[in-house]
Amino acid sequence: MKSDNYLLMAGGVLSVLASLLHIIIIFGGADWYRFFGAGKEMAVMAEQGSWFPHVVTFGIAIVLLIWGLVAFSGAGILRKLPFLKLALVIISMVYLLRGLVLFPVLLFKPEIVDGFTVWSSIISLIFGLCYASGTIKAWRSL
Repeated sequence: MKSDNYLLMAGGVLSVLASLLHIIIIFGGADWYRFFGAGKEMAVMAEQGSWFPHVVTFGIAIVLLIWGLVAFSGAGILRKLPFLKLALVIISMVYLLRGLVLFPVLLFKPEIVDGFTVWSSIISLIFGLCYASGTIKAWRSL
């Protein structure tokens, strides 16, 4: 199928890439958990051979993959999924809220803001803007 909803296609591609990155992090181990900001506890658990960080990271990867597929459905590349409008609105809100949380944190707890927090917030905002704008564009056809 051909689609002209480049924003939803971009959101889908970004979500799928983020999903793949999470899978790669699992194989990269503790150093990758640290580098990508998963937190010291997750890295230490990975070093100690715990399955917990891998299960959590794999769960996130699955959610991101599903969100990518939802975006592709909204763009008309995949068949229309049930509750598509609702799913796209929720995904848009989650990404946007995750990105916007940076601002209250900067106001009330600036000491916990680091490079990871800033970059992940910017990335989430970009994803959220792709989903929200693409959803608005496709609304009537959904």
